[in-house]
Amino acid sequence: MHAQDPAAQSLIDLGKRYWLPVYRPRDVVLDRGLGARVWDTQGRDYVDFGAGIAVNALGHQDPDLLAALTTQAHKLWHTSNVFYSEPPLRLAEELVAASGFAERVFLCNSGTEANEAAIKLVRKWAASRGRDAAKRVIVTFRGSFHGRTLAAVTATAQPKYQEGYEPLPGGFRYLDFNDVPALEAAFVHGDVAAVLVEPVQGEGGVLPAAPGFLRRVRELCDRHDALLVLDEIQCGMGRTGTLFAYVQDEITPDIVTLAKALGCGFPIGAMLAGPKVAETMQFGAHGTTFGGNPLAAAVARVALRKLSSPELLANVYRQAQALREGLARINGALDLFEDVRGRGLMLGAVLKEAHKGKAGSVLDFAALHGLLVLQAGPDVLRFVPALNITDEDLAEGLQRLETALRAYLAA
Repeated sequence: MHAQDPAAQSLIDLGKRYWLPVYRPRDVVLDRGLGARVWDTQGRDYVDFGAGIAVNALGHQDPDLLAALTTQAHKLWHTSNVFYSEPPLRLAEELVAASGFAERVFLCNSGTEANEAAIKLVRKWAASRGRDAAKRVIVTFRGSFHGRTLAAVTATAQPKYQEGYEPLPGGFRYLDFNDVPALEAAFVHGDVAAVLVEPVQGEGGVLPAAPGFLRRVRELCDRHDALLVLDEIQCGMGRTGTLFAYVQDEITPDIVTLAKALGCGFPIGAMLAGPKVAETMQFGAHGTTFGGNPLAAAVARVALRKLSSPELLANVYRQAQALREGLARINGALDLFEDVRGRGLMLGAVLKEAHKGKAGSVLDFAALHGLLVLQAGPDVLRFVPALNITDEDLAEGLQRLETALRAYLAA
C-alpha cells in the first residue's frame, strides 16, 4: 500500500491494537466520500466500485438522505418498540406496497437479524401446523451467505464460516445451487418447511439463479406445503435492475429479507412476511430493542423512494451494460477473466485458472491505483458500485482497474 503519514499510521495501529482481529482491512484510512468517490486521510481519491459491500447504493452524502437524517435527528432518535413513532410505521406501509406480496414487516438492524427472524418465523409456522421438530427442515444452498449469528451461519452452506462454532443448530439441508434434480430429491422425505435462497449469490461468487430454477423452487414449495424465503439482502433494492430481484424470476415469495441498500449506509434490516405467515408470530414471539428506530426508518423511507424510481433503475441498466463492455474490453487486452456474470450492477469477474486464488492480491493493486473493489471468494472480483454512478466515474474506475491489472500482471 501507499506509505502512510504518521497520523494515518497511528489510526491503523489503533485498529490493530484494539479491534478484535476478525477483519484484515487494507492499510487505508478513509475520511470522506461524495457520490461514487472517497478520499483517505492523506487526500488521495478512490473510485468506489464496492459501495461498502453493496450498501451505499446512492453513493456518499446523497443530499436527500442527509436531509432525512438531520431532520429526524432534531426530532426523535429512539423510542424502542414500547411506543409508536411515525417513521417506522410509514416505512412498513411503503415496503408492503412496494413488495406486491407482503402483508407485514419486521424491522431490525442488519441482514443477519432479518434472516434470523425469517428462520424463526419458518419454524414457528411449521410448529403452528402441527409439525414436530424433525419436520421443520430449511433447505439452503452451497455457496450461500446468510449471516454470522449461529442460526444464520448454519444456514450459510460454507464450512469456512462455520468451523470452530460447533455444535451447530440442526434442521438445515444443503444442496448445490441450481441443481434441480437434487432440489426435487430434497423434498422426498416430507420434512422440508422452507427453502432459503439468494436470487443472486453474493459472497459465493456473484452467481445468479439459473433461468427457471426459482420457479421450480416455488412449484415444489407449493406442492409440499413449504415456504419460499428469499434473501435479497445484497441483490435487492434495485441492485439487479428491479427493486426486488425476484420480479425477474416471475415468482412470488412467502418471506423476503432486506438490509444493506435499504438504509444506504445507515444500519437497518427488514423481514417482509406474506399472507401465509403474516399472522404466525404474535405478541412476545420475537423482538428487538433498536429495530425500526426513527433515524434508520426516516433514512430508509427516502432510500426506498429513490431506489424504486424509474430513473434510477434505468441508470442501473445502462451502467451495467457499460461495466460489462468495459470489463470485456479490458479482458480482450489482458486475458484475465474466464467469465463475467451477475445481474444489473452486481457483477463478478471470474479469474482464469492461472490467477485463481489471487483476487485479494488484485484488490491490493486496485487500491494502490485509486480504485476500491471487492472480491467474492478467492477467485472472483466483485463489482457493486453505487446505483446512481455517473458515466464519468464509471469510465474513470474502469481506467484505473486496467492500470491496476497491468501492474498486477507485471509484478
